Amino acid sequence: MQPSRFRRFATWSRDISVSVLIAVFVILFLYQPVRVEGTSMMPSLEDQERIFINKFVYRLGFGDIERGDMVVFWYPNDPSKSYIKRVIGLPGDRVEVRAGAVWVNGVSIDEPYVPDEYRDTMSVAPLVVPSDHYYVLGDHRSSSNDSRNWGPVPRQAIYGKAVFSYWPIEKAGVIR
Repeated sequence: MQPSRFRRFATWSRDISVSVLIAVFVILFLYQPVRVEGTSMMPSLEDQERIFINKFVYRLGFGDIERGDMVVFWYPNDPSKSYIKRVIGLPGDRVEVRAGAVWVNGVSIDEPYVPDEYRDTMSVAPLVVPSDHYYVLGDHRSSSNDSRNWGPVPRQAIYGKAVFSYWPIEKAGVIR
């Protein structure tokens, strides 16, 4: 005996509904697709590149924000805009930029993700990163609006970590 059309439709509808609910849950609470706008993170991320950000890892304390993470946050001077930058200074760190070289706690840090052609010669006076704040910089230093311009980012403004690039397909993979 074959199942009735109604039963097949009900089963199909149930499966679709559950799939949509799971997708909505994942997008709202775990991973969100975003489009990179601008060149401030080149060459790591390029303009119009599509990535997934993990919104869960920092929200519930399952991971700490670490130096080198690429974080997505609400821009401090206009919370309607999101920015993506790399974390350079953690709370309590003393950050200084000397002729383009970044120093954290008196030690020049190695930044292999910033090619020479993307460096600049800007200097920024030493700053101790306040508690619950992070010092962030773009990888394309000569075209980045970042903590050198507007200071450290409050922890509560950070809502995600860049984890995976999916478009263009030749750049697909884990973000480092």
